[in-house]
Amino acid sequence: MNGFYPEGKLYKQPENKRCMSSISALADAQLRETVLEAPVIMCDTEHNLIVDLGCIRGIIPRSEGAVGIDDGTTRDIALISRVGRTVCFVVTAFKTDGNGKTFALLSRRRAQQLCKEYMINSLQIGDVIDARITHLESFGAFCDIGCGNIALLPIDAISVSRISHPKDRFSVGDNIKAVIKAIGEDGKITLSHKELLGTWEENVQEFSAGQTVTGVIRSIEDYGVFVEITPNLAGLAEPKENVKVGQQASIYIKSILRDKMKIKLIIIDSFDSGYAPDIRYFHTGDRIEEWDYSPKNCFKQITTKFCG
Repeated sequence: MNGFYPEGKLYKQPENKRCMSSISALADAQLRETVLEAPVIMCDTEHNLIVDLGCIRGIIPRSEGAVGIDDGTTRDIALISRVGRTVCFVVTAFKTDGNGKTFALLSRRRAQQLCKEYMINSLQIGDVIDARITHLESFGAFCDIGCGNIALLPIDAISVSRISHPKDRFSVGDNIKAVIKAIGEDGKITLSHKELLGTWEENVQEFSAGQTVTGVIRSIEDYGVFVEITPNLAGLAEPKENVKVGQQASIYIKSILRDKMKIKLIIIDSFDSGYAPDIRYFHTGDRIEEWDYSPKNCFKQITTKFCG
């Protein structure tokens, strides 16, 4: 994304390390307003962030810690929680402390502003970007899409297979790919994810009738049990007693009906475990215009069209 990354991805890159190799290199980065990344080692009593730049110490004043700190729309916990983690910033000045040591003044807020300006001016609906999961709520996953700028990935856009909570699919800190689904007039970005996980046909081609495979029980109905085989592929199993949502299951594939986009299953056994199907990205490009999930000639059509 033109040099803008979710926090945690820039730190170990060679150019980032070069820019922090000396004070002169940092000064050059200041002139170019280059976004850098380094670890926060302390948050002091005034909520200024102390950053280890390697060659010298850096300080992010509280007011420069994030967009929204000054007006209260961003809480100070957003600063405290960065201790022990890396943050993005630009160098704004060099100062000397009481002991005669040089330190750098930094601004994370400015890095976030530069990233946001780039996203608003350069990105379009349908663009595929890097994201990092920052926290999970029942309605969706919040993602860092660059320098700590946050976008929402709604739960119904995570995968075709329905989940009860985003934690069924993600953990905080996961690096994922996502598609820009909407850009609001206020610059807020909404993401989608399921379109990158393949169509029904792409997912089902790895399975065949007669196999016994692993899945996760996602919902239990009077007429059967829905079992997820991959994040974008689920089938209906015959009713079975003593099964619970979230359990791992060994399932026998009874039949695959492409014209109806259905998979009929039989649950052999179920048990508690931490198993979750791996996330696999079938789409690897940097844009997606249209996604047709359903097989050809299927009576039911599931399609997403991106525009902009």
